[in-house]
Amino acid sequence: MNSMSTLSTRLAALSALLAALLSACGTADGPSATSGTITQAPATVSAAGNEVVLYALALIDTDYRFGGKNPEAGLDCSGMVSYIYAHAAALKVTGSAADIARQGRSIERARLRPGDLVFFNTSNRPFSHVGIYIGDTRFVHAPSTNGQVRIDKLNDRYYAQRFEAARTFFD
Repeated sequence: MNSMSTLSTRLAALSALLAALLSACGTADGPSATSGTITQAPATVSAAGNEVVLYALALIDTDYRFGGKNPEAGLDCSGMVSYIYAHAAALKVTGSAADIARQGRSIERARLRPGDLVFFNTSNRPFSHVGIYIGDTRFVHAPSTNGQVRIDKLNDRYYAQRFEAARTFFD
């Protein structure tokens, strides 16, 4: 099976899974007025951000390659972001991780939504690494360590100590 049909198959499966998960989130009962819990409206999730997440998840286990810009040849962190944003959201986001950071709109970490970008200082250089936030403190990225696109948590000690900023390209 070629890599494009593999990617299409993964996207279809992830779309079905996402639809099932989202349908399970709704309940007939709202919060109780006597529960003492203060509810806060969740941040609006963008459709484009969700597409970005689906594409990112479909690339899990893709090989890392420094300077890589497509899944067939391998991806580095900025190449992964550029590829996904171009295909999932029709946005031209190019350059190094630092270049991409300059293109996005700064947001607070607490305001991260699926599809937003997270930046780290992993090479003693500001904005030297970028990943795509997928929700629940997790992000997809293409680290050179262990050589494949994978999911990590922002709260993992290594990334928590190196987190620098969050950026969004969505309203």
